Amino acid sequence: MSESHVGLKGEEPRFVAVAAADNCLRSARLKDASVQAAMQPWIGMKCLQLSSGLDVADFKALDLGDQQVVRERQHVAVQKFGTTPVNMCTISYCTPAPGFRFSNRRSAGAADIFLMPENTPFDLYVPAGAQTTYVSLDQRAFLRSARALNPRHWEKTPQHVTAFLTQHQTAFGDMVDGWFSAASTTAARGQLLDKPAVSRNIFESVLRLVSASTEDDWVPPAGWCIFRICRKAKAFVEQCQDAGKLPTVADLCAAAGVSERTLQYAFQDYVGMSPVAYLRLCRLNDARAALLRGDPQTISVTNVAMQFNFEHLGRFAGDYKRLFGEAPSATLAR
Repeated sequence: MSESHVGLKGEEPRFVAVAAADNCLRSARLKDASVQAAMQPWIGMKCLQLSSGLDVADFKALDLGDQQVVRERQHVAVQKFGTTPVNMCTISYCTPAPGFRFSNRRSAGAADIFLMPENTPFDLYVPAGAQTTYVSLDQRAFLRSARALNPRHWEKTPQHVTAFLTQHQTAFGDMVDGWFSAASTTAARGQLLDKPAVSRNIFESVLRLVSASTEDDWVPPAGWCIFRICRKAKAFVEQCQDAGKLPTVADLCAAAGVSERTLQYAFQDYVGMSPVAYLRLCRLNDARAALLRGDPQTISVTNVAMQFNFEHLGRFAGDYKRLFGEAPSATLAR
């Protein structure tokens, strides 16, 4: 891991930890508010220090190119203002902090999250001691998936900062910790971060966070409709599998033409479980079939797991054994 220094001339140097392989992870204790703004070039902003102190903020950023995760803990109060660029939206939250202001919204409770769409002027006041976290996303991709999950709620494109209430802010914070930890560990080993996998995980996690905080008027589907919905979803999954892709719940909603709530209800009635759980079992069955017909001299359990989009090999082996009563290696060895 390499080090570079951030600070004002003549000050004690503070280091920025950088991923040695691809430079996507940065962390620092900053002593200048202008540097805090400069370390986020994807959003043009100005940052002003408004209370006294030498240390301004502890800063972490995971930059994946078209997606960023940023966490800032303020040691002094700051004001940040600017405008989000075209096709970028952010999902953010702040730890409970009296005095926090997000443009015209004065709230920073334990259940508040904020969506800021593209081309939005913003003006934040963040008091000393507050910790803010945001994820920037491709707005078109985000809205396309959000509309698939909840068509009525996302029928109109947001035009200003919107606040949501969620019970999952703490869990989301834990996931952010996990992303930073994984990137740091990868960098320490001198390895390349699997950016597509991390980016996909971040996108789906943020989508779930926002989806869980929105309500929709809903009527349970009828029996024949349930069958049709689930068959459509399963056929779509099979098409994705042939193409080597793993669909998200939003993809399934779009393919079946229903909201997430309707999809969940339909699968519960259809097979007594969620669509994600059912489709994972389908993939496990397909993997078993591949192992049974496979030649252990030419393929491996890892080959088969990756073929059916099981990225975590340990979890794949555990789930496989729980379902079929034997390890995947035992099936292959038959």
